[in-house]
Amino acid sequence: MNQQTVTKTEALKEVIVKGIQEIKGQKITILDLRNIENASTSFFIICEATSNTQVNAIVGSVEKMCFELLDEKPWHIEGAREAEWVLMDFVNLVVHVFQKEVREHYKLEELWGDAIFETIDD
Repeated sequence: MNQQTVTKTEALKEVIVKGIQEIKGQKITILDLRNIENASTSFFIICEATSNTQVNAIVGSVEKMCFELLDEKPWHIEGAREAEWVLMDFVNLVVHVFQKEVREHYKLEELWGDAIFETIDD
C-alpha cells in the first residue's frame, strides 16, 4: 500500500467509526489484517446492533458520512435485506454490522485470531 492509500484508508476508518457511533453501534472492533497472508482486505471493522432496524441505520449512517466527508462509496453491500449481518466492502476496508446473536454465532474475530485487534470504547 502506498502512502496516499494508507492516509485515505486511515481517514475512512475514522469516518466509519464515527458513523457507527452516531447510531449507537456497540462493541466496535478494528482488525488489522495487513500482515496476514492471503487476506482479501487490509482491515475489518466489526460492530453490533440490537435490531435489524439499528443494523440498517448504522449502514445508512456509515454510507452517508463516507460519501459526504470523503466522497467514498462502498464498492458492494451484502445482507441489507435481512439486516442480521450486513457487509460493506470499501475494498481496502470491510465493515461488518451484526445483530448481537449473529455476531456471537459466527465469531468472526476468532477466525482472524492472528490479526491485530483494536477495540473502540462504546
